[in-house]
Amino acid sequence: MSAVTTSPSSPEPPPGGPALSVDVVLPCLDEAAALPWVLRRIPPGWRAIVVDNGSTDGSGHVARELGATVVRETRRGFGAACHAGLTAATAEFVCFCDCDASLDPADAVPFVDEIRAGAADLVLGRRRPRGRGAWPPHARAGNTALALLLRRRTGLRLRDLGPLRAARRADLLALGVADRRSGYPLEMVVRAADAGWRITEHDVPYAPRTGASKVTGTWRGTWHAVRDMSRVLQEQPGREGVKP
Repeated sequence: MSAVTTSPSSPEPPPGGPALSVDVVLPCLDEAAALPWVLRRIPPGWRAIVVDNGSTDGSGHVARELGATVVRETRRGFGAACHAGLTAATAEFVCFCDCDASLDPADAVPFVDEIRAGAADLVLGRRRPRGRGAWPPHARAGNTALALLLRRRTGLRLRDLGPLRAARRADLLALGVADRRSGYPLEMVVRAADAGWRITEHDVPYAPRTGASKVTGTWRGTWHAVRDMSRVLQEQPGREGVKP
């Protein structure tokens, strides 16, 4: 967990003020089997934005039938899907969550509460495996290596770069995250750290995913993801996202 002194935005009003506005961005590629469980776990009053990144299994139709907002992103890439969801969001707070039933979007509720209270600007979920096969050794090794490189680059003592996360929408857009592949989640953290955001992480359960992973399911996929993220870490520190 790490924190710095400046905050991109002022805290939300105390309980009893305006209704909380939260969009959950769910990048999706052939996740029809997982969508019913994931969408049932969206907290009441929050909106699910499923970004269909070229599915061939009817994921978009399933999501729409279950009441989600569906956005099509034809450019392949995890970052492309995440950013399409972010630009489609209209709520003050935005959460990101994998759409494969490995993570429970309801676990992001305390993340949003922490940001709303003014205690953090970006909150990440540290994945804690539940069940055999939840986090393959090669994927875990790649994540550990990147966390160490991130510490050298930014000083942040994070233990995971997990996909479950929350922040304010306007502040995220102001960061100007440019990667549209596997480096998107890491670039978000790097730019937020360079901008002086307070970044925290909290444990969340991590279950075996439904279906095969498109990124870290193999050593090859993990290597490509680490390569994309390593490029992000080579960027020089900037001041993106700093508010006056």
